[in-house]
Amino acid sequence: MSADIDARLANRILLGLALGAVAGSVVLAIGSFAPAVLAAAQWFATTICDPLGQVFLRMLFFVVIPLVFASLAHGVVQLGELSELGPLAGKTFTLFFANMAIAVTLGLVMMNVLQPGGRLDEETTSQLVQEYSGQAQQHVARSAERPAMSPATIVDMFMPRNLFGAFVGNQRNVLGDVLPLILFAILIGAAGLKLPRERKQRLQDSLETVAELMTGIVHFALRIAPYAVPAMIFSVVVKIGFDIIIALGLFVVGCIAVLLLHLFGTMSLWLRFLARRRPIEFFRQIKDVLATAFSTSSSSATLPAALAASRERLGISPATSGFVLPLGATMNMSGTALYEGCVVLFVAQVFGVQLDFTQQLTLVLLAVMSAVAVASIPGGSLPLIAGLLVAFGIPPEGIGIILGIDRILDMTRTMVNVGADLVTAAIVEEHSGGRAPG
Repeated sequence: MSADIDARLANRILLGLALGAVAGSVVLAIGSFAPAVLAAAQWFATTICDPLGQVFLRMLFFVVIPLVFASLAHGVVQLGELSELGPLAGKTFTLFFANMAIAVTLGLVMMNVLQPGGRLDEETTSQLVQEYSGQAQQHVARSAERPAMSPATIVDMFMPRNLFGAFVGNQRNVLGDVLPLILFAILIGAAGLKLPRERKQRLQDSLETVAELMTGIVHFALRIAPYAVPAMIFSVVVKIGFDIIIALGLFVVGCIAVLLLHLFGTMSLWLRFLARRRPIEFFRQIKDVLATAFSTSSSSATLPAALAASRERLGISPATSGFVLPLGATMNMSGTALYEGCVVLFVAQVFGVQLDFTQQLTLVLLAVMSAVAVASIPGGSLPLIAGLLVAFGIPPEGIGIILGIDRILDMTRTMVNVGADLVTAAIVEEHSGGRAPG
């Protein structure tokens, strides 16, 4: 799928969100004095709109298990090759991880303070639970019954006695438990590092093929999205009311604010104290790169402009920029990790699922890992976010609430991803004297 097609498709999804919300609002306004019209619209939403939305969502659910497994295992095998490049590679990966972990933490702090999904009243939350998933109430009940965290429960979460039974799924959990799958994928990737070079390459090619096949299914699902998203938004508005639109608006504002805070706040501190550069001058020199990232929503499409700016304006050596920036375009996804954590907490708040402090710490780690896994997979973030929702006992169908606004936030988080890559390159340059890792 080309960048132009991606952009047109994303714009159609965003337009669909607006049309669905407007249509639902009009029906609500008319229904206030003509109840028969509202009743007919609700029947239409249940009979036509909801099944269309479920077709879209379940196509995404199809790919969660193979996509998570193949992406993470492939990523670990790749990292093994990169680890041979020397100590500066370790410093680069440390910066990547710290960048993403800080971003997710900032996002979760914002979500806990702003509580955009928690502003719905109990009646609205109850309606959402009933409308969005036939098993949602069981998810909420499981959340309330979840035992306190302890070393034993953590072992059970990540290493169940029956590995395949854990993520095959059952009546209470349509996607099974994703945490054991994540650990298993990492172990497979680590074991693959011990294989001879030729066999390791075959393993890597096989995992990459599986990921590409799953990405193809995601693209099929995205073709339905311009019709499924307005259908789902129309359905939820006519059944729930204006409260969900207000909650979405707060979510968008909060996400954009914290994304910009991370880019121009956290990264400015890194520039000042780790790269010994003036933040204002630095961001002025890369403003065209940030604009390109914002308009294309693609780190890969922005990479040539980022490489040129780093060498011509920032004075970063070709050796350093040639190593850090391409690697960062596929791994250093702080904006994506932040967004994934925010989505999980938002949907949890909407459905009344409480995540305690320990669970949110776990979410930081899992959001970083999934952001790395999804980095090279266009459109792959949706099923991986669904997997994160399942991991914390949150109805995965809730991802449908945020699909329409994803385009706006995708533009902003891509700008954050690219900006953080350039900051990381500047720091590596400062501490390497322009030497390439190796």
